Order: sequence, then C-alpha cells, then structure tokens
Amino acid sequence: MNDNPKLLSLLGMCRRAGKLSCGHDAAVGSVRSKSAKLCLLSSDASQRLIKEIEREAGFEGRKIPVRVLYSGMEEIGRATGLKSAVVTVNDEGFAKTMLGLLAITEEVTYD
Repeated sequence: MNDNPKLLSLLGMCRRAGKLSCGHDAAVGSVRSKSAKLCLLSSDASQRLIKEIEREAGFEGRKIPVRVLYSGMEEIGRATGLKSAVVTVNDEGFAKTMLGLLAITEEVTYD
C-alpha cells in the first residue's frame, strides 16, 4: 500500500513554506518547543526511533499525533529534498490536511 500522493506533495509544499523540521535533532527540538503539530515517520524508521518520538510527543502533556507512513526515507527525500526518517509538521493547517489524507488512506481495506 502507498501513501496518498497528495500527502507527499503537501510535505514538499510544507518544506518550501519553512514549516517542516527534518531529521532527528530538528524533529525532537520542534516537539520539545511545542511548535510541532504532527510527527511523521518513514516506514523504514527503526523501532527505537519510533518509540523515542512517541515518548517525546506525549511527554509533559503534549498530545502531538505521531503516524508511521507507508513511504520510506527515499520517497520522503524525493518529496522534501531531504532524506529523513522523521519529520515534523509545524503548521496547524498542513497538519490537519495531512491527518485527513492519512485517515482516508487508513480506511481503505483490501479483502
């Protein structure tokens, strides 16, 4: 299964708008400063990284949504220009739109 192509396109737009933090240190810094509205992890992110980001996103009452994408670091890199296993979206509008697209993708089931 693949991510919605609109989602990857939005990631690129978000990066160009300066509302995306790419990479471990930038993403954790964004979460800790409470500027992150959504955390996205690549499908090939390590379990250690996933647990660390989930812990940071929920620490001290933060309720930042964390989602693991179907896309790997290569696809995220093509969309954003930076190869990274974790990115944070630092804009409420982009985050809501992406969560909506993720919900549509998750509802599709194949029997």
